[in-house]
Amino acid sequence: MTEPREPPLVVGVTGASGAAYAVRLLRVLLAAGRDVHAVFSPAAVQVFRDELHTDLSPVTLDVEALFTMRFPWSDRPLEPVPEGCGALTVHRHVDWSAGPASGSFRTGGMVICPCSMGTLASVAGGLCSNLIHRAAAVHLKERRKLIVVPRETPLSAIHLGNMQTVAAAGAVLLPAMPGFYHGVNGVDDLVDFVVARIVDQLGIDRDLMTRWGT
Repeated sequence: MTEPREPPLVVGVTGASGAAYAVRLLRVLLAAGRDVHAVFSPAAVQVFRDELHTDLSPVTLDVEALFTMRFPWSDRPLEPVPEGCGALTVHRHVDWSAGPASGSFRTGGMVICPCSMGTLASVAGGLCSNLIHRAAAVHLKERRKLIVVPRETPLSAIHLGNMQTVAAAGAVLLPAMPGFYHGVNGVDDLVDFVVARIVDQLGIDRDLMTRWGT
């Protein structure tokens, strides 16, 4: 008798700088055998073009394309699609019929990575003008794990207020602030630091960095 699969995870990708965080996170989640429902905002597509030189077509993005996507700075060999890889479902950002738009669609949590300040403001204000906003609102109202990964500097009082509002509503604020204590040899290690902290919050055990005290 096969064991039931864990509920899928939702990943929203918005127009803040840090497309590599999103790619690495999706790869790690899928490699862990987790099914993922992903939503890309139009601004995220522009950031992928600018930062990763990738003309992303979210509608046709699949696991194979995700694992063959190259980072311009990276000399790491490309990872093969692992055995037991989870399934990737990509929804259009205006698809209100998608599962993550409803609380009746069971999930294991949601990550917005990276999270733009516009998206943060929408989540803080309870606005639902696209599927990312709506899915975030669903996770808050259903008391499910919502991890928000803002990437902006400097921060205004408005940004800080929105972060406080979202945190008070139950979200985890996990800014893209990489550490340097784990043996950094390049940008890939800085990306992995942030992604490691995200998957820790999701309870997924992946060996992405040397932990403090080990």
